[in-house]
Order: sequence, then C-alpha cells, then structure tokens
Amino acid sequence: MSARKADFKRFEALGIQNLAASANLTFSQQTFAESLKLPFPLLSDFPERKVIRAYGVLNEKTMTANRSFFLIDPQGILRKKWLIESPTTTVVYSDSLLKDIGEIMGKR
Repeated sequence: MSARKADFKRFEALGIQNLAASANLTFSQQTFAESLKLPFPLLSDFPERKVIRAYGVLNEKTMTANRSFFLIDPQGILRKKWLIESPTTTVVYSDSLLKDIGEIMGKR
C-alpha cells in the first residue's frame, strides 16, 4: 500500500485508477486507509468475498485475499494479473508494475 501511495501520481499520469480490496470488515478498512492517508479507495469484500473469489485470489484456509495486482482496461478486460508468491518477503515496487503497464498499454 505504501509503495502505491508513494507513486500514486505516476499511476495517475498513465490514467491508472488504483483500488485496493481485502476481506476485512469495512470499519477496519476505513481505519487502516485513514491511518495511511491513502489517496485511493480501500474496499471491503466482506463477508461474501465475491470479488476475491471471482479473481481467483481467495486463500480458503485463512479466508483472506492472496496479495495480487490486476490491470483492467476501461472496457473491463483483464490485461494482466500479478500474483505475489511470498507476501511477507516480496516487495512489489511500482517501477516493475509501471513498466509492465506501459508495455501493455503501448500494445493496445
């Protein structure tokens, strides 16, 4: 979240809308988003976890979302999915996402 916050303007300059979602309660999402002063929405997919399931990132054991990123174009087409194998040790830097996004957008 902090990396997306720090590089928010870079994503915005490409016309990218950042949204974050998790299976946490709405109240805890709001508190967390306010504590980080996020410039983008942090959405709750609780209790049904429909979005997390639909995107194939629900961890059935913990009932939480596996850390992931999606690039969805204005027509609603999923252009790229990044799955994070080890969220406790893997940092996803904005530069790598922005590079991939630029390449994908350049191909359209």
